[in-house]
Amino acid sequence: MEYSRTKVDKAGERLTRESWNTDDQYLESELVLDEYRKLHIEPLTEITLKLQSWLTEFNEKYYIAQRIKRKPQILRKLKRFSIRLSQLQDIGGVRIIFEKNIHIDKFVDFLNLKNSKSRYFSVERETDYREKGRDDSGYRALHLILMRKGIKVELQLRSRIQHNWAERIERTSVIYGYYLKELDGNQEVLDYFKLLSNVFYEIEYERKPNNNMIDILENKRCLSEEIIKKSDKKNIFNSFVNESFIKAMISSDAALPNNLHNWMIVFDWNTGTFLHWLLITGKSDEAIKTYREWEKKWSADDGYEVVMIGSSDPSTIRKTHSHYFGLEAYSSILQNIESDFITLTQKEEMNSETRTVLQRLYNKGYWGAKKISLDTIKNHHCSGIANINNVINELENMGFIIKAMKDSYSLNLKKRKEIEKYI
Repeated sequence: MEYSRTKVDKAGERLTRESWNTDDQYLESELVLDEYRKLHIEPLTEITLKLQSWLTEFNEKYYIAQRIKRKPQILRKLKRFSIRLSQLQDIGGVRIIFEKNIHIDKFVDFLNLKNSKSRYFSVERETDYREKGRDDSGYRALHLILMRKGIKVELQLRSRIQHNWAERIERTSVIYGYYLKELDGNQEVLDYFKLLSNVFYEIEYERKPNNNMIDILENKRCLSEEIIKKSDKKNIFNSFVNESFIKAMISSDAALPNNLHNWMIVFDWNTGTFLHWLLITGKSDEAIKTYREWEKKWSADDGYEVVMIGSSDPSTIRKTHSHYFGLEAYSSILQNIESDFITLTQKEEMNSETRTVLQRLYNKGYWGAKKISLDTIKNHHCSGIANINNVINELENMGFIIKAMKDSYSLNLKKRKEIEKYI
């Protein structure tokens, strides 16, 4: 069912009101919002799949996932910016993370070349926050608004360091109890993250921040920690990452074809942990119905967050939306710049094709005695990779896979920890 723009905007207006005329009006407005979100699933998925297919020819490391915007987040954004529901351009979003900022520029040129031949979507707008960061928060990324079948989808392109900053502010928001990226919370904490973004920018371009900047940042970090510790909201300091859930998701996905699947995830802001998940294999009607039911069952008012994320591989979601999988316990809330500098300047070099093959073998569980033939790798698990022989040779040289008789291979159990750094 499709609604007019007027009806969509009216529903958004009603849902952001503090008081209601009737419960029927509220329910009707919720239905309109759900149907409007549903319209984004098909073009969003088509765009993500097309980008994934093009990325097999892009010889740089990347992670990609899509998501449909959550209802509470939609309503907060409508209130914050005083805009109409039909004006939102990021209800459907795709996120791609590259190793370096320069790879983003390279990818945009690659993307424009590919799309000029197929006209698969139109690029409606480009907003580059990478050099200066957003004035209000310091957020850095390149955003492209893509149009397909009359629906707009936001493509977020981030480097590893830019994504690191974004995930840190998300994790701190869980601990603190305020939506920092939405400028909620104490201004001192917001100022800390804005300066941290500037410091990360210097590190991104291999310039060590000057001592004055580091001293100011350290002072702001200490002050922010004290403010967060005194928060009257969440104060989650001893959370954990639920590895059993992650393993179960990977195991569930391994039995399915290598297509894009939607995952419904429940995150508990009260405890900072990953609470529940469900693999949605049906069409958009089923996905949005489940989304609506889960948003009612696990209400944002009670401290829960329900999100629908699409990916061909659940281990990718852990990279693109890591804070949903729980927070690692740590004694201090915010890392100091010395540990940040060491972490962010570490190299994780592996091209995308090699990583894809390694990831597929890992997810399918080809360890030790469980072997797979080269033909099966080529024709079933990694059919889109043209240079498969070169990739296999590279993995052999790294010691990550072991060759048995008759061109069959398995992952090297002795290298498991090293392999998992790339997954």
